[in-house]
Amino acid sequence: MSSDPLIASLSAALDARPDDLPLRLHLAALLLDAGRAGEAIAQIGQALARDPGNGEAQALMQRALGGPVPPAPAAPQSPAAPQSPAAPAAPAQRPAPAGPDVPPAADGSDPLAAYEQELADIVPPRFARAGDEPEPVTGDADRVYDVEVSGIRLADVGGMVAVKERLELAFLGPLRNPELRRMYGKSLRGGLMLYGPPGCGKTFLARAVAGEMGAKFISLSIVDVLDMWMGNSERNLHELFQAARRNAPCVLFLDEIDALGHKRSQVSSSSMRTLGNQLLAELDGMEGNNEGVFVLAATNTPWDVDPALRRPGRLDRVVLVLPPDADARRAILEYHLRDRPIAGIDLRKVVAATEDFSGADLAHLCETAAEFAMADSVRTGEVRMIEQRDLERALKEVRPSTRPWMATARNVAMFANEGGVYDDLVAYLKRRKLL
Repeated sequence: MSSDPLIASLSAALDARPDDLPLRLHLAALLLDAGRAGEAIAQIGQALARDPGNGEAQALMQRALGGPVPPAPAAPQSPAAPQSPAAPAAPAQRPAPAGPDVPPAADGSDPLAAYEQELADIVPPRFARAGDEPEPVTGDADRVYDVEVSGIRLADVGGMVAVKERLELAFLGPLRNPELRRMYGKSLRGGLMLYGPPGCGKTFLARAVAGEMGAKFISLSIVDVLDMWMGNSERNLHELFQAARRNAPCVLFLDEIDALGHKRSQVSSSSMRTLGNQLLAELDGMEGNNEGVFVLAATNTPWDVDPALRRPGRLDRVVLVLPPDADARRAILEYHLRDRPIAGIDLRKVVAATEDFSGADLAHLCETAAEFAMADSVRTGEVRMIEQRDLERALKEVRPSTRPWMATARNVAMFANEGGVYDDLVAYLKRRKLL
């Protein structure tokens, strides 16, 4: 006789008595015998949720999942044979029922973790996390930062002669001449802040410095540091400096330093003020020895950076990274056109028409000219080269992005040049007749 009517009767009885574990496990065994493993697993899972240490339920779960069935705690008996009162050892060997806190297994793991993960889409979890409880962390909880080896050299950077000379004096010269460095007492630590209009190659220059030194390179932005949990932002910043110290000599590049080290007098958030204090302590080397760690910072708005960061011993050298000059613009244009099909390009004319263009603007100019040539090829059905007319058309569409920055910098140079910090910017604006 089919067991389906019996299963239906037991299911109805179980609906009336959901906490009857023997009845639930008997129903699960019948479901397994009938080949209805999915329904059986659901019943067993609910039994384990009520009694995680139930040996019979665990054995049925092993059977349902196709694993080896553990040995029974007592000698098997026929269903018709009565339980012998002289054999009390069987229930004594059965694991004691556990409460809500499930005891760990012998190897220190949760005995039901595998079941819960396997049946996540069938059986609800035993415990629910509170709304303010962080997600569980798997594996190594420490933040891992990318430590790179840069293949770029200063020779790959077009122009920027004054910036290269300053870097040679601050970092590269002492590293190449260890005897002279020791004689003059020059340390292998220091900080330099690059500032200027966006897109002028500050990040590229930092990678070139690391490649020229043969040093490791670590790049940091504000998203690598900030964390929603109190104290974690400071810990992330400390771990990053520790990674740089372990990999010395290392160039540590702090991108958008104005976001991380904003003027504390203008910061209303106590957590951001604490993070700024942590950055100052790391730069001072109070949390560790910074020998061999070269800190390069970049910003488009140096006037928003906390003056304490520019104190001697921290980011005490400030270097202006200007839009590329004529020679640099020519080199940048040649670089972005070298892998494209070109014909009849008058580079001298293009260079003269792009005086205020940044490196990123020049790359966008070449990309736009290529788009025009490709669109024309698609429209006519004849593939052609990128020509001078495409670049001239692109010049009408692409505008230099440095001019808004120059307007702001002009006001700073006129009214906020305390201590001559922006003297090089003043000289540049005077040469351009903008001041």
